[in-house]
Amino acid sequence: MSKERKLKLIWDFRGPDSEITAKHHAHHLQEFFNNNALSINILGSEKLSETHAIAFLVVTNDEMPAVRDALKPHRGQLYED
Repeated sequence: MSKERKLKLIWDFRGPDSEITAKHHAHHLQEFFNNNALSINILGSEKLSETHAIAFLVVTNDEMPAVRDALKPHRGQLYED
């Protein structure tokens, strides 16, 4: 049985307040998760540098088109457990 592919949808934030903005966006991603019965509860924010942070949400391959169209992430990548 093959394991379903997971995708990490990413929103980039830049500037001196990027970390705060990414955390705030992650809060809204949690609300979206709670309201839309997504199958994977992996989301959050990460500080990548002093002026770059991301918010992210992991979805299944099947969920990706609907979530992408609704939330318009900046980019995505394969997610490995």
